[in-house]
Amino acid sequence: MVNDSSQVFTWKIGGTAGGGQQVAGLIFTKACIRGGLYTFDSSEYPSLIRGGIVTYRVSIGEQPIFSIYKKNQLLVALTKEAFDYCLPDMTDDGVILYDSDKFKILPKDAKNRKIYPLPLKELVAQAKILPIASNIITIGTCTALLDYDLNTLNQVITDVFSKKGKKVVAMNIEAAKFGYQYAMDNLQPDEFPYSLKAKPANKVKQDTVLVTANDTISLGAVAAGCKFSVAYPMTPSSSILHNLANWAEETGMIVKHPEDEIAGINMAIGAAYAGVRSMTSTSGGGFALMNEGLSLAGITETPLVIIESQRPGPATGVPTWTEQGDLAYVAHAGHGEFIRVVLAPGDATEAFYLTTLAFNLAEKWQIPVFIMVDKYISEGRQTTEALDITKFEIERGEMVTEQELAKISQYKRYKATKSGVSPRSIPGQKGGTHVANSDDHDEFGFSIEGFTPEIRNLMVEKRAAKLDGILKELPQPQLFGPKVAKLTLIGWGSVKSPVLEALKNLKDVNYIHISAPWPLSETKIRNQLKNVKKLICIENNQTGQFANILRETTGITVDGKLNKYDGAQFFPEEVIENINKLK
Repeated sequence: MVNDSSQVFTWKIGGTAGGGQQVAGLIFTKACIRGGLYTFDSSEYPSLIRGGIVTYRVSIGEQPIFSIYKKNQLLVALTKEAFDYCLPDMTDDGVILYDSDKFKILPKDAKNRKIYPLPLKELVAQAKILPIASNIITIGTCTALLDYDLNTLNQVITDVFSKKGKKVVAMNIEAAKFGYQYAMDNLQPDEFPYSLKAKPANKVKQDTVLVTANDTISLGAVAAGCKFSVAYPMTPSSSILHNLANWAEETGMIVKHPEDEIAGINMAIGAAYAGVRSMTSTSGGGFALMNEGLSLAGITETPLVIIESQRPGPATGVPTWTEQGDLAYVAHAGHGEFIRVVLAPGDATEAFYLTTLAFNLAEKWQIPVFIMVDKYISEGRQTTEALDITKFEIERGEMVTEQELAKISQYKRYKATKSGVSPRSIPGQKGGTHVANSDDHDEFGFSIEGFTPEIRNLMVEKRAAKLDGILKELPQPQLFGPKVAKLTLIGWGSVKSPVLEALKNLKDVNYIHISAPWPLSETKIRNQLKNVKKLICIENNQTGQFANILRETTGITVDGKLNKYDGAQFFPEEVIENINKLK
Protein backbone atom coordinates (compact mmCIF):
# COMPACT_ATOMS: atom_id res chain seq x y z
CA MET A 1 0.00 0.00 0.00
CA VAL A 2 2.70 2.48 1.03
CA ASN A 3 6.45 2.48 1.15
CA ASP A 4 7.01 2.72 4.91
CA SER A 5 6.73 0.21 7.71
CA SER A 6 3.50 1.65 9.13
CA GLN A 7 1.48 0.52 6.08
CA VAL A 8 -0.78 3.54 6.45
CA PHE A 9 -1.64 5.85 3.56
CA THR A 10 -2.85 9.39 4.31
CA TRP A 11 -4.83 11.47 1.82
CA LYS A 12 -5.73 15.12 2.21
CA ILE A 13 -7.83 17.63 0.31
CA GLY A 14 -7.76 21.37 0.94
CA GLY A 15 -9.51 24.43 -0.45
CA THR A 16 -11.73 27.38 0.35
CA ALA A 17 -14.69 26.92 2.69
CA GLY A 18 -17.74 25.95 0.66
CA GLY A 19 -15.68 24.08 -1.93
CA GLY A 20 -17.01 20.65 -1.07
CA GLN A 21 -13.89 19.21 0.54
CA GLN A 22 -15.80 17.58 3.39
CA VAL A 23 -18.29 15.89 1.07
CA ALA A 24 -15.50 14.70 -1.23
CA GLY A 25 -13.48 13.45 1.72
CA LEU A 26 -16.40 11.57 3.23
CA ILE A 27 -17.19 9.88 -0.09
CA PHE A 28 -13.55 8.89 -0.55
CA THR A 29 -13.45 7.52 3.01
CA LYS A 30 -16.65 5.52 2.56
CA ALA A 31 -15.34 4.09 -0.71
CA CYS A 32 -12.26 2.85 1.14
CA ILE A 33 -14.41 1.22 3.82
CA ARG A 34 -16.65 -0.35 1.17
CA GLY A 35 -13.51 -2.08 -0.10
CA GLY A 36 -12.70 -3.52 3.32
CA LEU A 37 -10.07 -0.96 4.36
CA TYR A 38 -9.88 0.79 7.75
CA THR A 39 -9.91 4.56 8.12
CA PHE A 40 -9.66 7.43 10.56
CA ASP A 41 -10.48 10.95 9.35
CA SER A 42 -10.54 14.51 10.59
CA SER A 43 -11.54 17.86 9.13
CA GLU A 44 -10.02 21.26 9.86
CA TYR A 45 -12.24 24.26 9.25
CA PRO A 46 -12.58 27.90 10.39
CA SER A 47 -15.66 29.31 12.10
CA LEU A 48 -16.75 30.93 8.83
CA ILE A 49 -19.51 30.23 6.30
CA ARG A 50 -17.30 31.25 3.37
CA GLY A 51 -13.61 31.96 3.15
CA GLY A 52 -10.70 30.50 5.04
CA ILE A 53 -9.20 27.08 4.40
CA VAL A 54 -11.04 23.80 4.95
CA THR A 55 -9.17 20.51 4.83
CA TYR A 56 -10.19 16.88 5.12
CA ARG A 57 -7.59 14.27 5.97
CA VAL A 58 -8.04 10.49 6.12
CA SER A 59 -5.55 7.80 7.05
CA ILE A 60 -6.19 4.41 5.46
CA GLY A 61 -4.84 0.95 6.21
CA GLU A 62 -5.48 -2.74 5.76
CA GLN A 63 -5.49 -3.16 9.56
CA PRO A 64 -7.43 -1.13 12.18
CA ILE A 65 -6.22 2.46 12.53
CA PHE A 66 -6.57 4.30 15.83
CA SER A 67 -5.63 7.83 14.72
CA ILE A 68 -4.99 10.06 11.74
CA TYR A 69 -1.38 10.68 10.77
CA LYS A 70 0.19 14.10 10.37
CA LYS A 71 2.16 13.41 7.20
CA ASN A 72 0.14 12.73 4.05
CA GLN A 73 1.27 11.02 0.86
CA LEU A 74 -1.31 12.54 -1.51
CA LEU A 75 -2.53 16.14 -1.37
CA VAL A 76 -5.40 17.50 -3.46
CA ALA A 77 -4.95 21.30 -3.47
CA LEU A 78 -7.90 23.27 -4.82
CA THR A 79 -6.40 26.72 -4.12
CA LYS A 80 -2.93 28.20 -3.83
CA GLU A 81 -3.63 29.11 -0.20
CA ALA A 82 -4.55 25.52 0.61
CA PHE A 83 -1.40 24.29 -1.14
CA ASP A 84 0.80 26.61 0.92
CA TYR A 85 -1.00 25.64 4.12
CA CYS A 86 -0.86 21.87 3.55
CA LEU A 87 2.62 21.51 2.03
CA PRO A 88 4.51 21.29 5.38
CA ASP A 89 2.47 18.21 6.33
CA MET A 90 3.50 16.21 3.27
CA THR A 91 5.93 13.32 3.22
CA ASP A 92 9.14 13.95 1.30
CA ASP A 93 8.02 11.54 -1.41
CA GLY A 94 4.43 12.80 -1.43
CA VAL A 95 2.43 13.64 -4.54
CA ILE A 96 0.39 16.79 -5.24
CA LEU A 97 -2.74 16.97 -7.39
CA TYR A 98 -3.77 20.59 -7.97
CA ASP A 99 -6.42 22.62 -9.80
CA SER A 100 -4.36 23.91 -12.71
CA ASP A 101 -7.19 26.16 -13.90
CA LYS A 102 -6.83 28.26 -10.74
CA PHE A 103 -3.09 28.35 -10.07
CA LYS A 104 0.23 26.90 -11.13
CA ILE A 105 2.79 24.92 -9.17
CA LEU A 106 6.42 24.70 -10.18
CA PRO A 107 8.65 21.81 -9.09
CA LYS A 108 10.56 24.17 -6.80
CA ASP A 109 7.28 25.23 -5.14
CA ALA A 110 6.59 21.60 -4.32
CA LYS A 111 10.17 21.10 -3.13
CA ASN A 112 10.73 18.57 -5.92
CA ARG A 113 7.70 16.44 -5.09
CA LYS A 114 5.71 15.01 -7.97
CA ILE A 115 2.97 17.34 -9.18
CA TYR A 116 -0.10 16.48 -11.25
CA PRO A 117 -2.23 19.21 -12.86
CA LEU A 118 -6.01 18.79 -12.85
CA PRO A 119 -7.93 21.39 -14.97
CA LEU A 120 -11.22 21.28 -13.10
CA LYS A 121 -12.97 24.11 -14.94
CA GLU A 122 -12.14 22.50 -18.28
CA LEU A 123 -13.33 19.08 -17.13
CA VAL A 124 -16.58 20.51 -15.76
CA ALA A 125 -17.27 22.04 -19.18
CA GLN A 126 -16.43 18.82 -21.01
CA ALA A 127 -18.62 16.74 -18.73
CA LYS A 128 -21.47 19.27 -19.00
CA ILE A 129 -22.04 19.20 -15.27
CA LEU A 130 -22.47 21.89 -12.64
CA PRO A 131 -19.28 23.38 -11.12
CA ILE A 132 -20.47 22.21 -7.69
CA ALA A 133 -19.57 18.65 -8.75
CA SER A 134 -15.92 19.51 -9.42
CA ASN A 135 -15.00 18.08 -6.01
CA ILE A 136 -16.20 14.67 -7.19
CA ILE A 137 -13.95 14.95 -10.25
CA THR A 138 -10.98 15.06 -7.88
CA ILE A 139 -12.14 11.85 -6.19
CA GLY A 140 -12.45 10.12 -9.54
CA THR A 141 -8.93 11.22 -10.43
CA CYS A 142 -7.53 9.96 -7.11
CA THR A 143 -9.33 6.65 -7.60
CA ALA A 144 -7.54 6.13 -10.92
CA LEU A 145 -4.14 7.21 -9.60
CA LEU A 146 -4.43 4.84 -6.64
CA ASP A 147 -5.60 1.96 -8.84
CA TYR A 148 -8.79 1.69 -6.80
CA ASP A 149 -12.12 0.38 -8.02
CA LEU A 150 -14.32 2.97 -9.75
CA ASN A 151 -17.45 0.83 -9.30
CA THR A 152 -16.96 0.92 -5.53
CA LEU A 153 -16.74 4.71 -5.68
CA ASN A 154 -19.88 4.90 -7.81
CA GLN A 155 -21.79 2.75 -5.31
CA VAL A 156 -20.93 5.19 -2.53
CA ILE A 157 -21.82 8.21 -4.69
CA THR A 158 -25.21 6.62 -5.38
CA ASP A 159 -25.82 6.04 -1.67
CA VAL A 160 -24.72 9.53 -0.61
CA PHE A 161 -26.79 11.44 -3.19
CA SER A 162 -29.77 9.08 -3.53
CA LYS A 163 -32.11 11.36 -1.56
CA LYS A 164 -31.36 14.23 -3.95
CA GLY A 165 -32.73 12.40 -6.96
CA LYS A 166 -31.53 10.47 -9.98
CA LYS A 167 -30.26 13.55 -11.83
CA VAL A 168 -27.92 14.51 -9.00
CA VAL A 169 -26.67 10.94 -8.70
CA ALA A 170 -26.05 10.74 -12.46
CA MET A 171 -24.22 14.08 -12.49
CA ASN A 172 -21.85 13.04 -9.73
CA ILE A 173 -21.18 9.64 -11.26
CA GLU A 174 -20.36 11.43 -14.51
CA ALA A 175 -18.02 13.75 -12.60
CA ALA A 176 -16.20 10.80 -11.07
CA LYS A 177 -15.98 9.13 -14.49
CA PHE A 178 -14.44 12.22 -16.12
CA GLY A 179 -11.91 12.59 -13.32
CA TYR A 180 -11.02 8.91 -13.54
CA GLN A 181 -10.64 8.96 -17.32
CA TYR A 182 -8.58 12.15 -17.26
CA ALA A 183 -6.08 10.47 -14.95
CA MET A 184 -5.96 7.33 -17.10
CA ASP A 185 -5.34 9.36 -20.27
CA ASN A 186 -3.01 12.09 -18.96
CA LEU A 187 -1.39 11.29 -15.59
CA GLN A 188 0.27 7.89 -16.13
CA PRO A 189 -1.31 6.12 -13.14
CA ASP A 190 0.92 3.09 -13.79
CA GLU A 191 3.84 5.19 -12.54
CA PHE A 192 2.02 6.46 -9.44
CA PRO A 193 3.99 5.46 -6.32
CA TYR A 194 1.00 4.49 -4.15
CA SER A 195 -1.99 2.24 -4.50
CA LEU A 196 -5.08 1.18 -2.56
CA LYS A 197 -6.40 -2.31 -3.06
CA ALA A 198 -9.93 -3.29 -2.15
CA LYS A 199 -10.26 -6.65 -0.45
CA PRO A 200 -12.18 -9.46 -2.16
CA ALA A 201 -15.89 -9.20 -1.39
CA ASN A 202 -15.87 -12.36 0.71
CA LYS A 203 -13.17 -10.89 2.96
CA VAL A 204 -14.84 -7.54 3.58
CA LYS A 205 -16.29 -7.33 7.10
CA GLN A 206 -19.99 -6.56 6.94
CA ASP A 207 -20.30 -5.34 10.54
CA THR A 208 -18.02 -2.29 10.36
CA VAL A 209 -19.36 1.25 10.66
CA LEU A 210 -17.95 4.75 10.15
CA VAL A 211 -18.82 6.90 13.16
CA THR A 212 -17.74 9.81 15.32
CA ALA A 213 -17.81 9.83 19.11
CA ASN A 214 -20.77 12.22 18.89
CA ASP A 215 -22.60 9.61 16.82
CA THR A 216 -21.92 6.84 19.32
CA ILE A 217 -22.79 9.06 22.29
CA SER A 218 -26.13 9.71 20.57
CA LEU A 219 -26.63 5.98 19.98
CA GLY A 220 -25.59 5.24 23.55
CA ALA A 221 -28.18 7.67 24.89
CA VAL A 222 -30.90 5.97 22.86
CA ALA A 223 -29.76 2.50 23.93
CA ALA A 224 -29.67 3.62 27.58
CA GLY A 225 -33.30 4.70 27.46
CA CYS A 226 -32.79 8.46 27.50
CA LYS A 227 -36.15 10.10 26.79
CA PHE A 228 -35.31 13.80 27.11
CA SER A 229 -32.39 15.63 25.55
CA VAL A 230 -31.95 19.38 25.58
CA ALA A 231 -29.05 21.34 24.15
CA TYR A 232 -28.16 24.76 22.88
CA PRO A 233 -25.89 24.05 19.87
CA MET A 234 -22.21 24.72 20.44
CA THR A 235 -19.31 23.36 18.41
CA PRO A 236 -18.10 20.62 18.72
CA SER A 237 -21.08 19.09 20.54
CA SER A 238 -23.79 20.22 18.11
CA SER A 239 -24.09 17.02 16.08
CA ILE A 240 -25.41 15.20 19.17
CA LEU A 241 -28.40 17.54 19.13
CA HIS A 242 -28.79 17.07 15.37
CA ASN A 243 -28.62 13.27 15.60
CA LEU A 244 -31.15 12.99 18.40
CA ALA A 245 -33.51 15.47 16.73
CA ASN A 246 -33.39 13.44 13.51
CA TRP A 247 -34.18 10.25 15.42
CA ALA A 248 -36.77 11.75 17.79
CA GLU A 249 -39.86 10.41 16.04
CA GLU A 250 -38.42 6.91 15.77
CA THR A 251 -37.04 6.76 19.32
CA GLY A 252 -39.81 8.61 21.14
CA MET A 253 -37.24 10.94 22.68
CA ILE A 254 -38.21 14.54 23.37
CA VAL A 255 -35.44 16.75 21.95
CA LYS A 256 -35.39 20.46 22.78
CA HIS A 257 -33.37 23.44 21.55
CA PRO A 258 -33.68 25.97 24.42
CA GLU A 259 -32.94 29.68 24.41
CA ASP A 260 -29.60 29.18 26.16
CA GLU A 261 -27.52 26.76 28.20
CA ILE A 262 -28.97 27.96 31.52
CA ALA A 263 -32.43 26.94 30.38
CA GLY A 264 -30.99 23.74 28.94
CA ILE A 265 -29.56 22.31 32.14
CA ASN A 266 -32.56 23.35 34.20
CA MET A 267 -34.95 21.70 31.73
CA ALA A 268 -32.84 18.53 31.88
CA ILE A 269 -32.94 18.58 35.69
CA GLY A 270 -36.71 19.06 35.60
CA ALA A 271 -37.18 16.12 33.26
CA ALA A 272 -34.95 13.90 35.41
CA TYR A 273 -36.84 14.94 38.54
CA ALA A 274 -40.05 13.97 36.74
CA GLY A 275 -38.66 10.48 36.29
CA VAL A 276 -37.17 10.14 32.80
CA ARG A 277 -33.55 9.70 31.86
CA SER A 278 -32.32 13.05 30.58
CA MET A 279 -29.18 14.69 29.25
CA THR A 280 -27.74 17.91 27.95
CA SER A 281 -24.71 18.56 25.75
CA THR A 282 -22.43 21.54 25.30
CA SER A 283 -18.82 22.73 25.16
CA GLY A 284 -16.74 24.59 27.74
CA GLY A 285 -18.25 28.03 27.16
CA GLY A 286 -21.78 26.67 27.36
CA PHE A 287 -20.99 24.67 30.46
CA ALA A 288 -19.79 27.88 32.12
CA LEU A 289 -23.44 28.96 32.08
CA MET A 290 -24.57 25.67 33.61
CA ASN A 291 -22.66 25.83 36.89
CA GLU A 292 -25.55 26.97 39.07
CA GLY A 293 -27.74 24.26 37.56
CA LEU A 294 -25.04 21.69 38.25
CA SER A 295 -25.07 22.62 41.93
CA LEU A 296 -28.86 22.34 41.93
CA ALA A 297 -28.57 18.77 40.64
CA GLY A 298 -25.99 18.15 43.35
CA ILE A 299 -28.12 19.25 46.28
CA THR A 300 -31.39 17.80 45.00
CA GLU A 301 -29.57 14.54 44.17
CA THR A 302 -31.09 14.52 40.71
CA PRO A 303 -29.52 12.13 38.17
CA LEU A 304 -28.24 13.96 35.11
CA VAL A 305 -25.90 13.21 32.20
CA ILE A 306 -23.90 16.11 30.75
CA ILE A 307 -21.83 15.83 27.58
CA GLU A 308 -18.93 18.29 27.55
CA SER A 309 -17.10 18.32 24.22
CA GLN A 310 -13.98 20.41 24.64
CA ARG A 311 -12.38 23.03 22.42
CA PRO A 312 -9.56 25.47 23.16
CA GLY A 313 -10.47 28.27 25.56
CA PRO A 314 -10.73 30.51 27.46
CA ALA A 315 -13.82 32.43 26.30
CA THR A 316 -14.67 31.74 22.64
CA GLY A 317 -11.12 30.49 22.21
CA VAL A 318 -10.56 28.58 18.98
CA PRO A 319 -14.04 27.13 18.45
CA THR A 320 -13.35 24.64 15.64
CA TRP A 321 -10.15 23.09 17.01
CA THR A 322 -9.43 20.68 19.84
CA GLU A 323 -8.00 20.58 23.36
CA GLN A 324 -8.35 18.79 26.71
CA GLY A 325 -8.48 21.99 28.68
CA ASP A 326 -11.61 21.55 30.80
CA LEU A 327 -10.90 18.56 33.05
CA ALA A 328 -9.90 20.50 36.16
CA TYR A 329 -12.84 22.85 35.64
CA VAL A 330 -15.45 20.11 35.24
CA ALA A 331 -14.07 18.10 38.16
CA HIS A 332 -14.43 21.08 40.51
CA ALA A 333 -17.28 23.08 38.93
CA GLY A 334 -20.25 24.31 40.93
CA HIS A 335 -20.29 25.95 44.33
CA GLY A 336 -20.18 23.78 47.39
CA GLU A 337 -19.01 20.20 47.72
CA PHE A 338 -20.86 17.38 46.01
CA ILE A 339 -19.93 14.28 44.07
CA ARG A 340 -19.90 14.06 40.31
CA VAL A 341 -18.35 11.50 37.96
CA VAL A 342 -16.31 12.30 34.86
CA LEU A 343 -16.02 9.66 32.13
CA ALA A 344 -13.63 10.28 29.23
CA PRO A 345 -13.80 7.90 26.26
CA GLY A 346 -10.73 7.56 24.09
CA ASP A 347 -12.52 6.64 20.88
CA ALA A 348 -15.96 6.28 19.32
CA THR A 349 -16.50 2.69 20.47
CA GLU A 350 -15.68 3.52 24.07
CA ALA A 351 -17.93 6.58 23.87
CA PHE A 352 -20.94 4.33 23.23
CA TYR A 353 -20.35 2.03 26.18
CA LEU A 354 -19.40 4.83 28.58
CA THR A 355 -22.58 6.70 27.64
CA THR A 356 -24.71 3.73 28.64
CA LEU A 357 -22.69 3.47 31.85
CA ALA A 358 -23.16 7.19 32.54
CA PHE A 359 -26.95 6.88 32.65
CA ASN A 360 -26.76 3.91 35.00
CA LEU A 361 -24.32 5.67 37.33
CA ALA A 362 -26.39 8.87 37.33
CA GLU A 363 -29.58 7.10 38.39
CA LYS A 364 -28.05 4.51 40.67
CA TRP A 365 -26.13 7.11 42.68
CA GLN A 366 -28.40 10.12 42.01
CA ILE A 367 -25.56 12.35 40.81
CA PRO A 368 -24.47 14.34 37.75
CA VAL A 369 -22.26 12.33 35.40
CA PHE A 370 -20.13 13.94 32.71
CA ILE A 371 -18.92 12.46 29.47
CA MET A 372 -15.92 14.48 28.34
CA VAL A 373 -14.81 14.32 24.74
CA ASP A 374 -13.22 16.91 22.45
CA LYS A 375 -13.40 18.11 18.86
CA TYR A 376 -10.94 15.48 17.67
CA ILE A 377 -13.09 12.45 18.49
CA SER A 378 -16.42 14.33 18.54
CA GLU A 379 -16.09 15.03 14.82
CA GLY A 380 -13.35 12.65 13.64
CA ARG A 381 -14.78 9.54 11.98
CA GLN A 382 -13.26 6.12 12.48
CA THR A 383 -13.97 2.63 11.24
CA THR A 384 -15.12 0.43 14.07
CA GLU A 385 -17.02 -2.78 14.58
CA ALA A 386 -20.77 -2.61 14.99
CA LEU A 387 -21.83 -1.69 18.52
CA ASP A 388 -23.33 -4.35 20.76
CA ILE A 389 -26.36 -3.02 22.63
CA THR A 390 -26.72 -6.28 24.56
CA LYS A 391 -23.59 -5.67 26.64
CA PHE A 392 -25.38 -3.72 29.36
CA GLU A 393 -28.53 -3.64 31.43
CA ILE A 394 -30.45 -0.56 32.44
CA GLU A 395 -30.15 0.01 36.20
CA ARG A 396 -32.41 2.71 37.58
CA GLY A 397 -31.30 2.47 41.18
CA GLU A 398 -33.43 3.16 44.27
CA MET A 399 -36.65 4.18 42.53
CA VAL A 400 -39.61 3.31 44.75
CA THR A 401 -42.99 2.05 43.58
CA GLU A 402 -46.36 3.11 44.96
CA GLN A 403 -46.65 -0.33 46.56
CA GLU A 404 -43.38 0.26 48.42
CA LEU A 405 -44.43 3.79 49.37
CA ALA A 406 -47.68 2.44 50.84
CA LYS A 407 -45.63 0.49 53.36
CA ILE A 408 -43.71 3.60 54.51
CA SER A 409 -45.34 5.64 57.26
CA GLN A 410 -43.23 8.74 56.61
CA TYR A 411 -41.44 8.92 53.26
CA LYS A 412 -37.98 10.50 53.50
CA ARG A 413 -36.71 11.51 50.06
CA TYR A 414 -33.26 12.24 51.52
CA LYS A 415 -33.12 9.42 54.03
CA ALA A 416 -29.64 8.95 55.46
CA THR A 417 -28.37 5.52 54.42
CA LYS A 418 -25.05 3.70 54.62
CA SER A 419 -24.57 3.93 50.84
CA GLY A 420 -25.64 7.57 50.73
CA VAL A 421 -28.40 6.73 48.25
CA SER A 422 -31.98 7.48 49.30
CA PRO A 423 -35.26 6.04 47.96
CA ARG A 424 -36.38 8.16 45.00
CA SER A 425 -39.99 8.86 44.16
CA ILE A 426 -41.26 10.84 41.21
CA PRO A 427 -44.11 13.38 41.04
CA GLY A 428 -47.56 11.82 40.96
CA GLN A 429 -46.77 8.80 43.08
CA LYS A 430 -49.13 8.40 46.02
CA GLY A 431 -47.20 8.60 49.27
CA GLY A 432 -44.09 10.06 47.65
CA THR A 433 -44.74 13.71 48.38
CA HIS A 434 -41.65 15.66 49.41
CA VAL A 435 -39.99 19.04 49.12
CA ALA A 436 -37.19 19.56 46.60
CA ASN A 437 -35.49 22.92 46.16
CA SER A 438 -32.05 24.50 46.19
CA ASP A 439 -31.86 24.89 49.97
CA ASP A 440 -30.08 22.29 52.03
CA HIS A 441 -32.63 20.30 53.92
CA ASP A 442 -33.47 17.54 56.32
CA GLU A 443 -34.35 13.98 55.30
CA PHE A 444 -37.87 15.04 54.26
CA GLY A 445 -36.59 17.86 52.08
CA PHE A 446 -37.63 20.71 54.37
CA SER A 447 -35.17 23.59 54.28
CA ILE A 448 -32.79 23.96 57.17
CA GLU A 449 -33.87 26.99 59.17
CA GLY A 450 -31.62 28.69 61.69
CA PHE A 451 -28.41 27.06 62.89
CA THR A 452 -28.87 23.28 62.71
CA PRO A 453 -25.34 21.86 62.47
CA GLU A 454 -26.40 18.28 63.17
CA ILE A 455 -28.75 18.23 60.15
CA ARG A 456 -26.25 20.02 57.93
CA ASN A 457 -23.54 17.54 58.89
CA LEU A 458 -25.90 14.62 58.30
CA MET A 459 -26.76 15.73 54.76
CA VAL A 460 -23.19 16.65 53.75
CA GLU A 461 -21.91 13.30 55.02
CA LYS A 462 -24.82 11.42 53.44
CA ARG A 463 -24.02 12.83 50.00
CA ALA A 464 -20.30 12.18 50.49
CA ALA A 465 -20.96 8.57 51.55
CA LYS A 466 -21.66 7.67 47.93
CA LEU A 467 -18.00 7.97 46.98
CA ASP A 468 -16.81 4.52 48.10
CA GLY A 469 -19.55 2.73 46.20
CA ILE A 470 -19.06 4.85 43.09
CA LEU A 471 -15.32 4.19 42.96
CA LYS A 472 -15.98 0.44 42.90
CA GLU A 473 -18.13 0.80 39.79
CA LEU A 474 -15.89 3.06 37.72
CA PRO A 475 -13.89 1.54 34.85
CA GLN A 476 -10.44 0.22 35.71
CA PRO A 477 -7.37 1.90 34.19
CA GLN A 478 -6.49 0.00 31.00
CA LEU A 479 -2.97 -1.11 30.15
CA PHE A 480 -1.92 -1.28 26.49
CA GLY A 481 1.38 -2.78 25.44
CA PRO A 482 3.78 -4.90 27.50
CA LYS A 483 3.06 -5.41 31.21
CA VAL A 484 6.50 -4.07 32.09
CA ALA A 485 8.21 -1.38 30.03
CA LYS A 486 11.09 1.03 30.24
CA LEU A 487 8.69 3.96 29.87
CA THR A 488 4.98 4.22 30.66
CA LEU A 489 2.63 6.84 29.26
CA ILE A 490 -0.53 7.71 31.18
CA GLY A 491 -3.36 9.80 29.80
CA TRP A 492 -7.10 10.25 29.60
CA GLY A 493 -9.68 10.63 26.89
CA SER A 494 -8.78 11.18 23.26
CA VAL A 495 -4.99 10.95 23.59
CA LYS A 496 -5.60 7.21 23.63
CA SER A 497 -6.05 7.27 19.84
CA PRO A 498 -2.66 8.64 18.72
CA VAL A 499 -0.83 6.85 21.52
CA LEU A 500 -2.18 3.43 20.52
CA GLU A 501 -1.21 4.11 16.92
CA ALA A 502 2.26 5.21 18.04
CA LEU A 503 2.70 2.05 20.13
CA LYS A 504 2.77 0.07 16.87
CA ASN A 505 6.20 1.59 16.24
CA LEU A 506 7.56 1.94 19.79
CA LYS A 507 9.51 -0.66 21.74
CA ASP A 508 9.63 -1.04 25.51
CA VAL A 509 6.79 1.49 25.95
CA ASN A 510 3.27 0.96 27.27
CA TYR A 511 0.24 3.13 27.93
CA ILE A 512 -2.26 3.40 30.78
CA HIS A 513 -5.60 4.78 29.62
CA ILE A 514 -7.81 6.49 32.19
CA SER A 515 -11.45 6.55 31.10
CA ALA A 516 -12.72 7.77 34.50
CA PRO A 517 -10.43 10.68 35.45
CA TRP A 518 -12.70 11.90 38.28
CA PRO A 519 -12.99 10.77 40.99
CA LEU A 520 -9.83 8.67 41.01
CA SER A 521 -9.49 5.46 42.98
CA GLU A 522 -6.09 5.54 44.65
CA THR A 523 -6.21 1.76 45.08
CA LYS A 524 -6.87 1.12 41.38
CA ILE A 525 -4.25 3.65 40.27
CA ARG A 526 -1.51 2.41 42.58
CA ASN A 527 -2.22 -1.19 41.60
CA GLN A 528 -1.82 -0.29 37.92
CA LEU A 529 1.35 1.71 38.51
CA LYS A 530 3.17 -0.80 40.73
CA ASN A 531 5.48 -2.00 37.94
CA VAL A 532 6.09 1.39 36.34
CA LYS A 533 9.70 2.49 35.96
CA LYS A 534 9.25 5.93 34.39
CA LEU A 535 5.84 7.64 34.19
CA ILE A 536 5.04 10.34 31.62
CA CYS A 537 1.62 12.01 31.48
CA ILE A 538 0.44 12.94 27.98
CA GLU A 539 -2.34 15.53 27.59
CA ASN A 540 -3.77 18.02 25.09
CA ASN A 541 -3.44 20.97 27.47
CA GLN A 542 -0.72 23.28 28.75
CA THR A 543 -0.66 22.66 32.49
CA GLY A 544 -1.01 18.90 32.70
CA GLN A 545 -4.43 18.88 34.36
CA PHE A 546 -4.71 15.13 34.83
CA ALA A 547 -1.16 14.94 36.17
CA ASN A 548 -2.15 17.58 38.71
CA ILE A 549 -5.35 15.69 39.65
CA LEU A 550 -3.32 12.50 40.01
CA ARG A 551 -1.03 14.22 42.50
CA GLU A 552 -3.94 15.95 44.25
CA THR A 553 -5.93 12.78 44.86
CA THR A 554 -3.28 10.06 45.21
CA GLY A 555 -0.02 11.85 46.01
CA ILE A 556 1.58 10.30 42.91
CA THR A 557 3.84 12.64 40.95
CA VAL A 558 4.65 11.81 37.34
CA ASP A 559 8.25 11.83 36.13
CA GLY A 560 7.44 14.12 33.25
CA LYS A 561 4.70 15.72 31.18
CA LEU A 562 4.13 15.68 27.43
CA ASN A 563 1.72 18.46 26.52
CA LYS A 564 0.32 19.92 23.32
CA TYR A 565 -1.96 22.96 23.23
CA ASP A 566 -1.76 24.53 19.76
CA GLY A 567 -5.33 23.55 18.87
CA ALA A 568 -4.49 20.27 17.16
CA GLN A 569 -4.51 16.77 18.61
CA PHE A 570 -1.37 14.70 18.99
CA PHE A 571 -0.31 12.80 15.89
CA PRO A 572 1.35 9.36 16.15
CA GLU A 573 4.54 10.74 14.60
CA GLU A 574 4.75 13.39 17.33
CA VAL A 575 4.27 10.83 20.07
CA ILE A 576 6.99 8.61 18.60
CA GLU A 577 9.42 11.51 18.21
CA ASN A 578 8.89 12.79 21.75
CA ILE A 579 9.07 9.36 23.38
CA ASN A 580 12.30 8.50 21.59
CA LYS A 581 13.80 11.65 23.08
CA LEU A 582 12.65 10.69 26.58
CA LYS A 583 13.73 7.03 26.60
